Amino acid sequence: MADAVTKMKALTDAMEARLIRDRRSIHARPETGWLEMRTSAIIAKRLTELGYEVLTGSRAVKPEARMGVPEESALRRHAEEVLSQEGTPGEYLTDEMKAGLTGAVGILRCGEGPTVALRFDIDALGMVERCDEGHRPAREGFASRNPGMMHACGHDGHVAIGLGAAEVLMALRKELHGTLKLIFQPAEEGARGARAITAAGHLDGVDYFIGSHIAPTDSLDDGDVTCGTYGSLATTKFDVTFTGLAAHAGGYPEKGHNALLAAASAALALHAIPRHSAGQSRVNVGTLHAGTGRNVVPDRAVMQLEVRGETTEINRYMAEQARSICQGAAAMQQCQCDIAVVGEAEGQHSDVSLIERISATVARDLPELRLSSVQNAQNWGSEDISIMMNRVQAHGGQATYMRVMTPMAGAQHTVGFDFDEQVLGRSVKVFCAAVLDLMKGETA
Repeated sequence: MADAVTKMKALTDAMEARLIRDRRSIHARPETGWLEMRTSAIIAKRLTELGYEVLTGSRAVKPEARMGVPEESALRRHAEEVLSQEGTPGEYLTDEMKAGLTGAVGILRCGEGPTVALRFDIDALGMVERCDEGHRPAREGFASRNPGMMHACGHDGHVAIGLGAAEVLMALRKELHGTLKLIFQPAEEGARGARAITAAGHLDGVDYFIGSHIAPTDSLDDGDVTCGTYGSLATTKFDVTFTGLAAHAGGYPEKGHNALLAAASAALALHAIPRHSAGQSRVNVGTLHAGTGRNVVPDRAVMQLEVRGETTEINRYMAEQARSICQGAAAMQQCQCDIAVVGEAEGQHSDVSLIERISATVARDLPELRLSSVQNAQNWGSEDISIMMNRVQAHGGQATYMRVMTPMAGAQHTVGFDFDEQVLGRSVKVFCAAVLDLMKGETA
């Protein structure tokens, strides 16, 4: 086992420059949820060349379980753009990927033993990246070339880490006993993709599940690695369309049904939902678009909102209240109300026994890395990795969601975001050390 760890470290150190190139290549061509066509093709090509069994398209995600899928015209337009971009492996860009069935799963079967799954999210955000010389990606020529899209949360790094771990673990496959699954998940932003991966059955039968996120160096994580987290908020994302009846606002206002007023009434009432006594809850109306002119009773309004809860049950309460308010506000103005769920995540916790095992592995095999003083840190925000973790835990498996810390330029989800790329190699080592320990076999 010691020889395998030594080899793993050497292999990872040797690929440092390639990890950075991979990260920058993905960063330069960011793709938002269900548009990760070039990204998925690159992943599929690399995994295939390494020797993995590779699942893409409807074998990777269940089509009907996807949430918040872009319109067909947007999918077609992006597919055409991707095919013209340098570095796109067109032979791996399948028709299903072009239709928004993105993501990839790599499988390595190594005989009898546990099934271990690693998850890497791959999507970008709908943001415009900084382009001034003060921003390193712009200065060094790898800032976003896809208008209105940006890797502002580190998922470009996660892709590079996943590909690096895939290469190292394939080289060490004779040391592994069991089945390894590498899950490259689309559409994490907005909590839209994990449900489709889970519905496709990739978490069924998994004994150990590990995810990780690069995170800012701060007082919450006072080391290099935090091997577990808990408490990310359950959430439901809604798109609500209010449909009324247009009329001349001066001549015949009584003949109209005002969708804007229905939506505005709903927005105010949503923020007045009574908070739940059992824990934290959140609600936010993020966008509201309505109307065609000052002298027309608005016949259509579209609202984007979200609710969150400390537990799945509290979030369910918030979601039910939100539905009731939107329907009631529509009825007040004699409007129709269509409510679409476009994203969803559940409450999340990591298994203490798996946290302790990985912490012990890091302390033994990667002593150059500092473990955080708190190894099960409270999460913030929401993460649809929770859906995968809960599926594994429901059938008796163990799961954890880790953090690997790095200095960052700009906060996550801001236009000036960037990170210290030394975290890439550190993360590969943490994943590989954990897999070597979990899949070492009874006699190892």
